[in-house]
Amino acid sequence: MKEIERIKELINEAEAIVIGAGAGLSTAAGFEYGGDYFLENFPDINKKYGYTDMYSAGFHPFLTSEEKWGYWCRFIYLQRYKEGAKPLYKKLYELVKDKNYFVITTNVDHQFQLSGFSKERLFYTQGDYGLFQCSKPCHKKTYDNEKIVMEMVHSLKDGLIPSRLVPKCPICGEEMSMNLRSDNTFVEDEGWHEASHRYEKFLNENKDKKILFLELGVGWNTPVIIKYPFMRMTYGFKDAFYVCINKGFNRIPEEIKDKSIVLDDDINTLVK
Repeated sequence: MKEIERIKELINEAEAIVIGAGAGLSTAAGFEYGGDYFLENFPDINKKYGYTDMYSAGFHPFLTSEEKWGYWCRFIYLQRYKEGAKPLYKKLYELVKDKNYFVITTNVDHQFQLSGFSKERLFYTQGDYGLFQCSKPCHKKTYDNEKIVMEMVHSLKDGLIPSRLVPKCPICGEEMSMNLRSDNTFVEDEGWHEASHRYEKFLNENKDKKILFLELGVGWNTPVIIKYPFMRMTYGFKDAFYVCINKGFNRIPEEIKDKSIVLDDDINTLVK
């Protein structure tokens, strides 16, 4: 395919590469959320409430904290700790590891770091399954949750965790929540702001170079985070080029058609 060959040239020639990653990248990598995978890991939730996928079940108004965390500890374990680095992410790293790159992503599964990408070149805009925060929140700090999540998973009984394991804020005593951007309680901690600053610095330092904006699996749910800025910078930066790969409907402004490649294709095709 001539577009794939052109993208290979663009990656090789680029003096800077900005990867923008959305949910479609993790889907292409093999993450599952429904079907037999859900029924195997959440039979109690299916039987009791009728849900058939992890995303929908996550919005259920659980009546007790023990049941809520009985669900969420499994969710976090499966999506953040069980799998390790997926082959697609590792192959993507091999493509850019020797390049001047930066990654901005709305994904919260930590796959980039697990696959070898430098923490100093990553900006997780929407949080991380591996972090807890105060649900209130009374302070702007996040906490690694691997140890407590593992204890929850190993203590599960009939879909419930013991009351003693319900995570509480060490400052105010309120229940903890996931550090995921779902409402105005999301905590942008010190690390979040440092990553945001590094991203802006990278863009400023490389805007006059041959810069490639490589957008992978980004849909139209939150286009203001990656998609629209990538398009705007492609238009404004003299030597910028925009590549968008995503299964489904993709649109491109007329103003950057000559500086863009848009593929309605499987991301695995590109990486191979």
